[in-house]
Amino acid sequence: MSMFCYQCQEAAKNEGCTARGVCGKSPEVAQLQDLLIWLLKGISFWGVRARPMGVVEPDTDIFVAKALFATITNANFDPERFVSLIKEAVERREALRLRAQATCRATHGSDCNGAPPDHRGWIPADYDVATLITKGQEVGIMANPDLHPDIRSLRELSIYGLKGLAAYTEHAYVLEHTNDTLLAFMQEVLDATTNDELGADALVSLVLRTGEMGVESMRLLDEANTSTYGHPEPTQVALGVRPGPGILISGHDLRDLDELLQQTEGTGINIYTHGEMLPANAYPAFKKYAHFAGNYGGSWWHQQTEFESFGGPILMTTNCIVPVKASYQDRIFTTGMAGWPGSTHIPDRKPGMQKDFSAIIAKAKTCAEPKQLEEGTIPIGFAHNTVMSVADKVIAAVQAGDIKRFVVMGGCDGRHKSRDYFTHVAETLPKDHVILTAGCAKYRYNKLDLGTITGADGAFALPRILDAGQCNDSYSLAYIALQLKAALGLDDINDLPISYDIAWYEQKAVIVLLALLYLGVKHIRLGPTLPAFVSPGVLDVLVKHFDLRPIGTAEADAAAIALGQ
Repeated sequence: MSMFCYQCQEAAKNEGCTARGVCGKSPEVAQLQDLLIWLLKGISFWGVRARPMGVVEPDTDIFVAKALFATITNANFDPERFVSLIKEAVERREALRLRAQATCRATHGSDCNGAPPDHRGWIPADYDVATLITKGQEVGIMANPDLHPDIRSLRELSIYGLKGLAAYTEHAYVLEHTNDTLLAFMQEVLDATTNDELGADALVSLVLRTGEMGVESMRLLDEANTSTYGHPEPTQVALGVRPGPGILISGHDLRDLDELLQQTEGTGINIYTHGEMLPANAYPAFKKYAHFAGNYGGSWWHQQTEFESFGGPILMTTNCIVPVKASYQDRIFTTGMAGWPGSTHIPDRKPGMQKDFSAIIAKAKTCAEPKQLEEGTIPIGFAHNTVMSVADKVIAAVQAGDIKRFVVMGGCDGRHKSRDYFTHVAETLPKDHVILTAGCAKYRYNKLDLGTITGADGAFALPRILDAGQCNDSYSLAYIALQLKAALGLDDINDLPISYDIAWYEQKAVIVLLALLYLGVKHIRLGPTLPAFVSPGVLDVLVKHFDLRPIGTAEADAAAIALGQ
């Protein structure tokens, strides 16, 4: 095999990509990512042992999160960026190792197990790509062919959960909302995945703790976003285009959008959201900008067509970038942990300063206005603050039978034709069922006209699709469920009239799934396929303890959901 990767839903044959990633990832980048993860385990070895002695490197702690983020599916395809990250990982590990060993010797008379030439102490002869790739081939997922499949599966499940956890945590840190417990936990898990003494039971416990930390990371990010930009409000988002040039911003990072809006005000350039940036249109802080024009296009996998039509520059702030066509490569700008070889990368902001978006602004001024793809509006902005503001009316509607069931259909979109299933489920559900969604999975049905549910005597009117926001805003859906459980006096979250029909694609959806499992949610349908990295033995545990289920046909599943099954 020239590579092995099975972290996303598109893993070849639902087994793993071995020649080139279906996502477009090259073997070269896959091996560099494997090496980076291995080195993060080395940093974590020293971090876990140094922290109790008072030796902490805050910049290294957040570096681990950012580097994990860089390896998420569709985030960064640029080998040069990974070489830089690998070099920084080695330098940070060595600095931490020397401090930890010095403190160990002074305190305990030992050097904390020394530093044999492995992930704890390996230093490359040089940082030539060929040297690093050779090492990456030695330390990848399948490096130990004798490792029990269930142990490998549980280790990888934890690591993929960590990648989603790291993404949400890093977004919160960008907005200066911090929780060092999350950073310490990432290192604890990475270190644990190298411990051959940990059996399946201990690793299952670690997986559920990862879910617990996932809930906290999403809570932290929700707090960061809402305290900075206000609570999302019910909003009708325009889908058309305006006269004049535009910049399209995709991804998840709200601070990038904020600074781009500030720097383009008064320039005659319109700003449009794309993909997972759609929910930004509901935040009060952004509505004050007259040039914030609405949303353009759909979910991430349409971007080759949509970016071609847009005509102006595109800013990719996080993951969800797909292989860039030569016809618009000069209009692709990346920032944060996103990267594409040959495209312009906008560096991180310096302390106390904004990112410099002058290059993409200058490019926009040379481009034609976007071509119209569609028209009309779609409703968004139904996060927990909005829904809970009418909680008494919603509960009354549930008790009166006006709302029979909520169906959580969050998660990711993807290219597989089988994802039409989610459209058909939305169309087939009874009209007294309300869909709760977050993430780009909503693009399979958010432009359908499914009507509204009106409470008794017109007490309220709710769209049948309540869009809570980005994938990280799945916290809103969990919060709503927990509040309804308390208000209805229920002992078990599974007694709520809520069903879960989740779409997944990458590791942010993995941490959402683990968060739901930690909260005790059972009977989750997951599709369009079950993860390739979940071994038969681990799947058996998830089925027995949580009744995790594969999706079936849209008609059969919609009928079962209506019966509460």
